[in-house]
Amino acid sequence: MSNLPACPQCTLENTYPDGDNYVCPDCGFEWPQAAAESGDAAAEGERVVKDANGSVLATGDSVILIKDLKVKGSSIVLKKGTKIKSIRLPEGAGDHEVDCKTDQGAFMLKAEFMKKA
Repeated sequence: MSNLPACPQCTLENTYPDGDNYVCPDCGFEWPQAAAESGDAAAEGERVVKDANGSVLATGDSVILIKDLKVKGSSIVLKKGTKIKSIRLPEGAGDHEVDCKTDQGAFMLKAEFMKKA
């Protein structure tokens, strides 16, 4: 049995490598081999969260905000350049990937508005 991944579109296992891509002859779908290899971490249940620069974030990292963020429902503004220490990456957080505490309070933020410090 080969160790080639099943097609992500039709889920059949009749795939073959073609250059830098995998090809499914049944449905004609092509996908890059690098995407299939990085998908292995997602298949194992590990969630990968990346910052604005593409660096992978982990629980306990320090980050810096790259944009002023207005907090909904209040007059608080989190300023660009604010350093946030000891972030958390909670499971099932919806579209806000990062849980953090600042001087203004605790917030759920999107990783696209921060960079790893």
